[in-house]
Amino acid sequence: MSAQSFYANVPQHLVAVDCIIFGFENGRLKLLIMQRKVDPMQGDWSLMGGFLQQNESVDDAAARVLKQTTGLENIYMDQLGCYGDVGRDSGARVISMAYYALIRITEQENVPSQAYSAHWLELHQIPNLIFDHRQMIADALKKLRDNAHFHPIGFELLPEKFTLSQLRSLYEEIFQHELDKRNFRKKILSMNILEKLEEKDKTTSKKGAHLYRFDKLKYEELKTRGLVFEI
Repeated sequence: MSAQSFYANVPQHLVAVDCIIFGFENGRLKLLIMQRKVDPMQGDWSLMGGFLQQNESVDDAAARVLKQTTGLENIYMDQLGCYGDVGRDSGARVISMAYYALIRITEQENVPSQAYSAHWLELHQIPNLIFDHRQMIADALKKLRDNAHFHPIGFELLPEKFTLSQLRSLYEEIFQHELDKRNFRKKILSMNILEKLEEKDKTTSKKGAHLYRFDKLKYEELKTRGLVFEI
């Protein structure tokens, strides 16, 4: 007897994945959203998403959506949760698994995003969204803040080389409050997980600011010795 026969009398539902894609640009945390191309609610603003295919896991489906919309693979992605209110989708009974992802906007390929009519918008610019996508964003921001507090995931949003000011601005955006410049610098350098480079960023002054690079291998080594990352 086939597996379908076992569940012939069980209600059938659609399963979707929705991706909350964060980026960081010009000192601002941003989200990638699109204008929906199909009914219901065609033309309205939406998160990036799609339906689970027959022979893929939900993780694989989320990775596929990210690849199709950003052109990127092997990026930071974390499962956010399951959204299954009965009336959440006006088109059918759809259960969605939501993920949030962190990408470097400078590495993103524009062609996929253009094909999906996708736009990077700052948090305060986000318009009305379909279904429960606004709630997904709120939940993703909370999880991002919780994780960024004790894990160095913020570096996934920065270019490979960055200044301490850019790093501080990123965490100020994530936590939505100012951080003391001196204390932040002292704390982050005391962890000994940044490599100071000879290069300088001179876009804001002639003197310039030293560029740094996150040393992931050193962080992993220090973590085994008891280092606790905390911002």
